[in-house]
Amino acid sequence: MATQFSSTRPLRSIFHPKLNPPKSLLFVSDSCHRSAAKCRPSSVNVCKWSSAANYVRLVKFSGKPVVVKQLVQKRAGVARCATIEEIEAEKSAIEEDVKARMEKTIENVRNNFNSVRTGRANPAMLDKIQIEYYGTPVGLKSIAQISTPDASSLLVQPYDKSSLKAIEKAIVSSDLGLTPNNDGEVIRLFVPQLTSDRRKEMSKVVAKQAEEGKVALRNIRRDALKAYEKLEKEKKLSEDNVKDLSSDLQKLTDEYMKKMDNIYKQKEKELLKV
Repeated sequence: MATQFSSTRPLRSIFHPKLNPPKSLLFVSDSCHRSAAKCRPSSVNVCKWSSAANYVRLVKFSGKPVVVKQLVQKRAGVARCATIEEIEAEKSAIEEDVKARMEKTIENVRNNFNSVRTGRANPAMLDKIQIEYYGTPVGLKSIAQISTPDASSLLVQPYDKSSLKAIEKAIVSSDLGLTPNNDGEVIRLFVPQLTSDRRKEMSKVVAKQAEEGKVALRNIRRDALKAYEKLEKEKKLSEDNVKDLSSDLQKLTDEYMKKMDNIYKQKEKELLKV
């Protein structure tokens, strides 16, 4: 903003006590401050002294025009701050990662439960069976069709009959405790009823798998908290933001813990049912 000077104001006291006020002043233009090239001074009227005067100093005064030199200020490097959109994107990415990993954990535990034998035949019992097929380990259900003719038997029909022996060997070496019957065309599996001791043993196995799933959920929560703390250290989130996000994260974790308990109770009920 330009500062207006009265023509009657004594400039003598400002610059020099014995000299008359100058009619004009010379200054280095602002464009010269930004350029490494030399610039020629330009002349301006005192009454139109620009705000650039705030950044100049007097070099010499005489009855002639005053030459002034612009001060060069050293500017420190300025770090770019993240925008609100970028911060929100980072928060959303963390939340989506947490949900995806927790869902995956629930799905893995459910698959593990399905592979635990109960008193009823279930094709999912064979999900973990790996077959050495032409030198490559593959899942049984990828090379054979599995069905349940009745509640106590499984029928395995391979797409390639040459794999029958490999399938039979894999089932025998598994921990299912089933004896395959290979007739050269298909493999039949009889699922016997579990004894009371066997049911209790399987119940312990399921309980251990459920606890491992809960540990995995807690680890996911821990990783998310570290990610929030990192954003706080980077000054992208305030302490209050982190507290609110941590509270929401705990609620989400509790929700998945309940899901884990529900599928465990359901599996335990199947195991103990005679």
